[in-house]
Amino acid sequence: MTALGFLYPGHSAEDDYPRIEQLLGSDIRLDVVHTDIGTDAHRVDALLEMGSADRLAAGVEELRMSGADSVVWACTSGSFVHGWEGAHEQVRSLALAAGMPASSTSFAFVHAVRELHARRVAVGATYPEDVAGLFADFLRAGGVEVTSVRGSGIITAAEVGTWGEAEVFALAREADRPDAQVLLLPDTALHTAAHIPALEKELGKPVLTANQVTVWEALRLADRRVNAPGLGALFTREPLVQA
Repeated sequence: MTALGFLYPGHSAEDDYPRIEQLLGSDIRLDVVHTDIGTDAHRVDALLEMGSADRLAAGVEELRMSGADSVVWACTSGSFVHGWEGAHEQVRSLALAAGMPASSTSFAFVHAVRELHARRVAVGATYPEDVAGLFADFLRAGGVEVTSVRGSGIITAAEVGTWGEAEVFALAREADRPDAQVLLLPDTALHTAAHIPALEKELGKPVLTANQVTVWEALRLADRRVNAPGLGALFTREPLVQA
């Protein structure tokens, strides 16, 4: 059994995780611990506090007791808002507190783009424009070329969590650009796990979504690779038959 740990802020789209666990179809367990979201706002000050070391450390002990092999801070905005170096420090502190390999959703996006051997991406964000711009800056610091950024101006994760298939597809269509090799949908509060193959079929390119790449990153840290076409192109890099 491979056990993967996730620190997820509040309650919005955490039901993506049991869905992803089912789609993985193997001996993999996803353990989600909810952290205190504090002020639910896509504002820089609120996001910095949400991803503070104290808030993350509070959830670590439960994951350690569960026997997790790796842990990922399952929040994009609460990691990239710290900047490239600050996000590295956030992950280092988390790894020390957890005693296991650690990462965050922001780094997961950078690593996933590299895994797809892509360079140019378009971003469809639920965030306000200024916060969406910080995500683009983070990607660029990781060597990713951002061709365009579309923000949606949504302030709270709670509102994002109410979005359904129609809103997700509308955001993807509006954000995509012909010169982008991959489309990124960066909010872990957005329900996307059920829609990835259909999104990729419609756009004709890989689509990376926050909860999808978060799980992929946890698997990578645990040195476990899985072929799961139901989770999109990112999960078809391995042979279909697993050892």
